[in-house]
Amino acid sequence: MRLSRADFRSACKGFFRLEFTSQEITAFGGLELIRRYFRMIELHRRVQSVFPRYGVGGDYRAIDMILVIVGLILVGGRRLDHLNYVCSDPMVKRFCGLLRLPRERSVSRWLKRFTQKSLGALAEINSEMVCEAIEKEKLGRLTLDIDGSVITTGASVAWAFRGFNPHHRKEPSYYPILAHLAQTGHIVRVKNRPGNVHDSKGAVAFMRDLIEDLRRRLGSSLPLEFRMDGAFFQKQIIELLERRKAGYAVKVPFFKWLGLLPLIRERQRWQTLGEGLGCFELSLEVASWEKTLRVVVYRKMVHHETKKNYQLNLFDPADGYFEYSAVSTNLTLSAGALWNFMAGRGAQEKTFAELKGEWALDVVPTRHYGANSAWQQISILGHNLLRNFQLQTLAAKKPRSRKRTFCFFLQSLKTIRFKLIHQPARLVNPQGYSVLRFSVAPSVQTLIQKIDLKLNSAA
Repeated sequence: MRLSRADFRSACKGFFRLEFTSQEITAFGGLELIRRYFRMIELHRRVQSVFPRYGVGGDYRAIDMILVIVGLILVGGRRLDHLNYVCSDPMVKRFCGLLRLPRERSVSRWLKRFTQKSLGALAEINSEMVCEAIEKEKLGRLTLDIDGSVITTGASVAWAFRGFNPHHRKEPSYYPILAHLAQTGHIVRVKNRPGNVHDSKGAVAFMRDLIEDLRRRLGSSLPLEFRMDGAFFQKQIIELLERRKAGYAVKVPFFKWLGLLPLIRERQRWQTLGEGLGCFELSLEVASWEKTLRVVVYRKMVHHETKKNYQLNLFDPADGYFEYSAVSTNLTLSAGALWNFMAGRGAQEKTFAELKGEWALDVVPTRHYGANSAWQQISILGHNLLRNFQLQTLAAKKPRSRKRTFCFFLQSLKTIRFKLIHQPARLVNPQGYSVLRFSVAPSVQTLIQKIDLKLNSAA
């Protein structure tokens, strides 16, 4: 049946008169399901059992402040002053378990109580949440991507210095190092650093603590494998991973002292791995390290001159342009499998983009270094908790990939906000029972009922 144009239109000739009143109406009805999940995993008890050992006080409890910050980010707030725009919503107050939400200054003062030692409380809770998800999903191995990420700051922020910041070259920044779990997208550990450090600064201690914590919580038999770029090609890092019997695959820079360049120039035969992709394998003796490393060198044909033309002065191919790379590894992977394995590192960029764009990891709420580091830890904690929530309710298993990336179909916070959190609802009390009454599209109703059923069955 074909409708006429008149059937699509509605006359809107006047303007509504604006009035303001206090009603039990929320714009964030989906928060109730996430709050129910937090109650199910006893997040309150876990936080309150950890924080007394670290001496972070204040009028509000630690769990109150954590839920205020996580709740603010979940509904779309990115700065502390955005609390003023959601503080009257009944579902936000219920999510935080508070009759009155703290304002910007109260949260800022609480964040400034954090020191390098007390940040360990947030790191401990984060590690516990991630390891619990790993045990529940019974992962056969853990693939960890180690990398840094630039966070631009203001000029007056403590411990922010000008460093590697390609998009804002003259602005100070932080340069936190993160450990990304490839199978689920969790951030297992994060440590803030000033912006003027090398990518691998503090990486040895960071990775040593990470390995010890994972094996203490999950057992020493669970295989660990690390993927890193060329900035982490260092003797101390490789020796640490070999001592701890962890697998690794790390990009090898084309430093002159390694002696790779003459070997590549002299190479006549390359093993074909695919269209335009070739490789060869060698045992590279690094004299200054007194070590012999397994290295696979790759070349990939491109149909254009590379943007950074530094390699074409070294190699003069007659059949097109090539991009060269080398990988050192102690894994028992073939050259083709190793290429795919290293290509899986790109999945972490999607997680980093979500952390900065949706989880406000790139926000610098104060000028205080400890406060900004605590904000990063809470941002990561909220991200990991939402990943656990999805694994419990929404996530479906994904086919296995040689790149060893996500094992599940996971949705970003932006999608979760649109589909679930930003759903209007009314809080009513018929016959003395508390009811959250939604008025939503059928697809949203199906989604809410599905999550409610999963949570009830897991409780």
